[in-house]
Amino acid sequence: YQRVSDGLHGQPFQLCAELKYDGLSISLHYKNGKLIQAVTRGDGVLGDDVTANVRTIRTIPLVLSNAHGNIPDEFEIRGEILMPWKSFERLNMERHNAGDAIFANPRNAASGTLKSKDPKTVSQRGLDAYLYYLLGENIAGDSHYENMITARSWGFKVSNDMKLCNSLDELWQYISYWDNMRKQLPVATDGIVIKVNSLAQQKALGMTAKSPRWAIAYKFQAEQASTILREVTFQVGRTGVVTPVANMDSVLLSGTMVHRATLHNADVMDALDLHIGDHVLIEKGGEIIPKIVGKET
Repeated sequence: YQRVSDGLHGQPFQLCAELKYDGLSISLHYKNGKLIQAVTRGDGVLGDDVTANVRTIRTIPLVLSNAHGNIPDEFEIRGEILMPWKSFERLNMERHNAGDAIFANPRNAASGTLKSKDPKTVSQRGLDAYLYYLLGENIAGDSHYENMITARSWGFKVSNDMKLCNSLDELWQYISYWDNMRKQLPVATDGIVIKVNSLAQQKALGMTAKSPRWAIAYKFQAEQASTILREVTFQVGRTGVVTPVANMDSVLLSGTMVHRATLHNADVMDALDLHIGDHVLIEKGGEIIPKIVGKET
């Protein structure tokens, strides 16, 4: 906050606070109101063209609503492809019953799904998308917040939980509220993204070699709980891969009762120096499958 103030030489500014969705970054290109290309972020320079798969995601419009007559001839909009918790749980149950390896978290599931060679498979897995940044030479407004409200009127799914903050106190209130309430959301989040609202001020602040000076991510601390390790069992996948699983006393973590956690492999067990009867710390973070992160001291 202070760096932005210094960079703008004390002129007033607003911040737009948004939930940081834990998914797969996507860039959608529209021309004459129609989706022409969808590209992943990839390595930051070169991404994958996933247009055919993205066309099957119901919340991404193929043709925009021009009710207000203000859609630029050509523009880009960026966001996240996500797998909602319900879709993730259903997919993992299906894979478990089929003897396939289950996905560790919704982000991995969304990424694996979007890379599928079969758009029909993508369509069946219930992906979703939230859009959060509008780019183009003919974007009329200077307010990032207002631009996203406008994009919503064109048919894009834009979060209702964005908030304009005029002070550091307002920003902390937003962070504090969502640190708890995010557990009730239908999709995974792992923090808050904070952006300077004015596009002109964004341009004035510029970029570092790796990131914009006008935006920053605030990451939530992963929730942990303590319980007792009672037994280790071994799960055999369809391909013969054996995965150790910790069986523990049930404990409440991120809103659900947890009694099992993956241990990944023998190296992880050795590194953690685990023994039956240990008091262990388990963590969920953005993952629905808990993991043991250490022993309670």
